[in-house]
Amino acid sequence: MSIKYPSLTQFRRIVVKVGSSLLVDAATGLRREWLNALAHDLASLHKSGADILVVSSGAIALGRSVLKYPAGSLKLEEAQAAAAVGQIELARIWAEVLGAKGIIAGQILLTYGDTEERRRYLNARETLGKLLELRAIPIINENDTVATSEIRYGDNDRLAARVASMASADCLVLLSDIDGLYSAPPASDPDAKLIPLVPRITAEIEAVAGGAASELSRGGMRTKVEAAKIAVSAGVHMVIANGKRSNPVKHVIEGGPCTWFLTPSNPVTARKRWIGGTLEPKGILTIDRGAATALQKGNSLLPAGVTHSEGDFLRGDVVILRDYKGAELGRGLIAYDAQDTVQILGRKTQDIATILGYQGRNNLIHRDDLVLIGD
Repeated sequence: MSIKYPSLTQFRRIVVKVGSSLLVDAATGLRREWLNALAHDLASLHKSGADILVVSSGAIALGRSVLKYPAGSLKLEEAQAAAAVGQIELARIWAEVLGAKGIIAGQILLTYGDTEERRRYLNARETLGKLLELRAIPIINENDTVATSEIRYGDNDRLAARVASMASADCLVLLSDIDGLYSAPPASDPDAKLIPLVPRITAEIEAVAGGAASELSRGGMRTKVEAAKIAVSAGVHMVIANGKRSNPVKHVIEGGPCTWFLTPSNPVTARKRWIGGTLEPKGILTIDRGAATALQKGNSLLPAGVTHSEGDFLRGDVVILRDYKGAELGRGLIAYDAQDTVQILGRKTQDIATILGYQGRNNLIHRDDLVLIGD
């Protein structure tokens, strides 16, 4: 039985990761012509209806050029200073090239903690969702001015995979300096062959990517396979493609050489599995008959439908939903701390600001953060 290769045009939400070496040439600076061609590719997908997110490196490389740092490694504080200057430049450049296509760009600076700690995760996810709803393209980068460990050891491949998971994307594109994953390092082995399809990440595939001390690992393929593991577990297909050529995304669409990593799941089922079976519940909400019916129809949980709250939970924690008879209906990520939840349960959405003194979320649990029994 043959396995069908995916096509980028079939996906509804795509994350594209761009590395520093693709965006900035050490000798000549910004690769403006290449970036304009990439922007054309992204605009074409965007026009077709897809949501597009970009994880872009390049802040330190751009900043060191502006600050006229000499070639060579930078001290930590120098890298942070370069990042502070370069982040402004990076955002301006992306705003210009996308603006020329009639697309608004938004900048989001993240650390790995923002994708792992649930309160910060929810804030970032909701911001991304709103930007995509407004048809903007978020430009995401590590916050290198504060995330010191990321400057020393981090990479945007794994960050891109975490962003793809957070945004419920269904495809991640890693633009690399080679066509994809090879059976051996192509620079040193003339018999190396491109692996076009990885249906499942096995120990053999990880070995091909290289160990922690291998030359290939330092070239970044190991981190790309680690990113693939994050992506496919979240229901995200991933493709590694050569970003050095002009119009690299268009080249993938036209069937150019690349490596696809397939997932057996999809973002919705993977997220429901994570909420329903991985996270420990911290509280219980009892809901009325009307709210239970609304949830079964795919609606979010509003404060008006909650009759009782138990537990000392925080925003972003998982809570159990029970009906008036005590039967468990499902679980979800709560949008308020326990103290605020108690104050607004049974009340209308428009009363939240008056009761709490601030305008919070309209929903106690958004439908995207909810899994019902039987889902």
